[in-house]
Amino acid sequence: MKKLALYNTESVDKLVWPPENNSITLHSNALSIFTDFKQFMPLVIDSSAKAVELEDLMKKSHVRMKLVLGSDQNFIGIVALNDLSEQKILAKVTKDQPREEIPVTDFMRHRSTLKAFAFEELCYATVGDVVETLRDNHQQHCLVIDKKNHEIRGLISASDVARILRLPVDIQLQPSFVDLFNVAAA
Repeated sequence: MKKLALYNTESVDKLVWPPENNSITLHSNALSIFTDFKQFMPLVIDSSAKAVELEDLMKKSHVRMKLVLGSDQNFIGIVALNDLSEQKILAKVTKDQPREEIPVTDFMRHRSTLKAFAFEELCYATVGDVVETLRDNHQQHCLVIDKKNHEIRGLISASDVARILRLPVDIQLQPSFVDLFNVAAA
């Protein structure tokens, strides 16, 4: 094994950033805005997690959505940060279940209620097709499934699309695909 040297960083003050890809437009292939779980680890949470703890964790890590896994590590739903608002948490408090004990599953959207794109169709779609398809659904995120293998293949996020396309959408307000469509059409 080779011994490596360690260096001081006191004179280093710049970060290296990946090159910006300014070539993605509404006419680009839809896969250019797709977070592929074969390349990037999905953000997951166990179904036994407590909602209050998850809300705090998501705020601190600037994460807006997590996939919820059951005890068998299979996908059972999604939970978004806006699903965990203080108002929604307080509405679930009972004398038998204090605020700190409410499970994340009380706030998740069950997989049976979710809609998703088919990966096979995204291969031939454009970014504009995706934005237009989702404009009426007011969603922050949309799953992408591999129908052949019965797997969640990835995710498309309105925030990511706004950042990639450099659209002037206020990300702090959690843009929906309707917001993206309206800004892109302007």
